[in-house]
Amino acid sequence: MQQPLEFYKDQIHTFEKKSKELKKKLAVSSLIRLATFIAIVLGIYVFFGNIPLIISIIGVGVVLFIYLLSKHGKLQYNLNLNKALISINKTELKALNRDYLDLDDGSEFINPKHLYSYDIDLFGRGSFYQYCNRTKTVEGRNELVAELTSNNIIGIEDKQSGIDELSKIPIWRQNFSAIATLVKVEHPATEIVNWICNYKPVFKGYLSYLPKVFSLISIGLIVLYGFQLIPEVLLLLWLFIGLGISGIQLKKVNELYQNTSNAKDTFKQYSKLLNEIENATFTSEILNKRQQEIKTESEKASAIFQKYSKLLDALDQRNNVVIAIFGNGLFLRDLQQSYKIEKWIVQYKDNVEQWFKVISFFDAQNSLANFKFNHPNYVFPKINNNKQVIKAEKLGHILLKENNRIDNDFNIENQQFFIITGANMAGKSTFLRTVSLSIVMANMGLPVCAKNFQYSPIKLITSMRTSDSLADDESYFFSELKRLKFIVDEIKEDNYFIILDEILKGTNSTDKAIGSKKFVQKLVASNSTGIIATHDLSLCEIEHELPQIKNYYFDAEIIDDELNFDYQLKDGICKNMNASFLLKKMEIV
Repeated sequence: MQQPLEFYKDQIHTFEKKSKELKKKLAVSSLIRLATFIAIVLGIYVFFGNIPLIISIIGVGVVLFIYLLSKHGKLQYNLNLNKALISINKTELKALNRDYLDLDDGSEFINPKHLYSYDIDLFGRGSFYQYCNRTKTVEGRNELVAELTSNNIIGIEDKQSGIDELSKIPIWRQNFSAIATLVKVEHPATEIVNWICNYKPVFKGYLSYLPKVFSLISIGLIVLYGFQLIPEVLLLLWLFIGLGISGIQLKKVNELYQNTSNAKDTFKQYSKLLNEIENATFTSEILNKRQQEIKTESEKASAIFQKYSKLLDALDQRNNVVIAIFGNGLFLRDLQQSYKIEKWIVQYKDNVEQWFKVISFFDAQNSLANFKFNHPNYVFPKINNNKQVIKAEKLGHILLKENNRIDNDFNIENQQFFIITGANMAGKSTFLRTVSLSIVMANMGLPVCAKNFQYSPIKLITSMRTSDSLADDESYFFSELKRLKFIVDEIKEDNYFIILDEILKGTNSTDKAIGSKKFVQKLVASNSTGIIATHDLSLCEIEHELPQIKNYYFDAEIIDDELNFDYQLKDGICKNMNASFLLKKMEIV
């Protein structure tokens, strides 16, 4: 497979070349349309007075102009699609160099009460979400957030196979994303779906045939008038009758139009997204299953969406004065289109929500597959079901640049608890976040930043960042106690990998040492697995009491009056602390 850097550069070159060609075609198309319009005007001027010939010129001219307009619209759409593809590939080039801080950071999803997302910077500036998110729809974005925060450990290998398969078809993924980019969203799809699912029919059944009968009579009257067999006043009277019938239903039509106009562009683009999914060939069970959910016995979901989009386009033409008067007066056009729209809603409203969910699923999966494609050296965790929870070789944090990253081997068994000590800035907190994020990614089916990663699936819970709350009149210490109580309650119900960073910081050292020791003893007694980082060396003594406890540390050395870190996890207890040295070095004391 082509390397990401080369692929993105080639894609940009290809689409920039196509864009230049499309711009030339658009310029020619505009000239042809202008020439057609001038020809129609000249024809009318030259043959003015010859009614049959003028009608023919106008008829042929309008048909030709509409065709040229449609062709021009397709060229413009393709140009916009190419621009979107260029933008997508430029974004990926920047992301490969860790230049991603201008992307959506998902700050609105920051939740201090979540099991782990707040502690490990899953959302916010410089977060994993900001780095990996490439969703293009609001619903796809929400689907990705749900995946990141679900703590779901079921079907990991199926998730891996789906992500792996999608990662190998980057052109399909990018085309899907580019189409989704062009969706003009004024109202969320969930709002549209809710309206459709809860819609109650208001137009009576006779409207299925009344506009057709009325239109046939109108055509007959027009023909008779053309042969001067009936007076003009009769045709005019019939026109007012049609406007009267349309006027009776005007309020209902206006209400339907107001609601459906919000969905017009969404359905037009989503029909294209469904078409992309339908025409793809998937082999993994998870992708194939979701693809089958949009298949119907009689017609493709994309065609059904497109039909609805065309109905909405047709109703939108009521804003044209000519169509509003003559279309309604002679053909009851608004009633005809409204009935067709309502019929579509009644027929398909039970399917629409599921079809939207499938689109959201693929939008979210594209982000995960894109992450896999961008990191060909990362490995999918090998799923085991034994006492070895994590056995990782050269495990690193994915948000650190490769040339700056220090990787570590890490092995922990079920019901083991590691206590990690170390000097300030030696790498404890980064290591905790590395392990945490690796668990989250593994549970999502993503590859992790490691040379080898064997994993027995487990849910994650953390307490690494606690703050006081003035609004809730809570002290820092009480907030921390609430978090620890939350963890204790959760582990009664399920099996978790627990990660704690410097617990009981809000009390004195003696009280902290006693309380921390009792809390660790409780965790061990609950058969939990996890890691706790601390500066309290006295807590390390518990290793002699409990065989489940093992001590590790990150070291710091002072060499040539400079502080040096190797960021390597080592067996034992840290002896070197650096606070006094830093205070002196920075001339604070």
